[in-house]
Amino acid sequence: MKHDDCLFCKIIDGEIPSAKVYEDDHVYAFMDISQVTTGHTLVIPKVHTKDIYETPAEVASELFSRVPKIARAIKKVYKPAGINLLNNNEIMAGQSVFHLHIHIIPRYGDEDGFDSKWITRDNEFSTEELNEIADKIHGAIE
Repeated sequence: MKHDDCLFCKIIDGEIPSAKVYEDDHVYAFMDISQVTTGHTLVIPKVHTKDIYETPAEVASELFSRVPKIARAIKKVYKPAGINLLNNNEIMAGQSVFHLHIHIIPRYGDEDGFDSKWITRDNEFSTEELNEIADKIHGAIE
């Protein structure tokens, strides 16, 4: 199901042009217009789903199963030193287009324009606290 006001649905339908990288019955991949690094590609399901929370398992399976082949093609052509996979969900996490999408961001070095480092907090949680957090999440899995 498409949403009339969704930018990515319009790209899938060809209403808005894109630099297509890959397409099949379930997935569409295209160049991110920002090109954080050369080869920065977005991979999206053709079925409109807002974010990871609303995504049915079968849609996620189709989407995520295409990511390795696209990443391998980027690696073959551009020979990055590494690749980051990024998915933002909700405004607080930086989601700006509310159609699930995976960023494949090739990495070429420390000064390539992308930084995904975070502060490591050594020994902030005890083993017991980590197990308590894990148990709570486990108990909520449906």
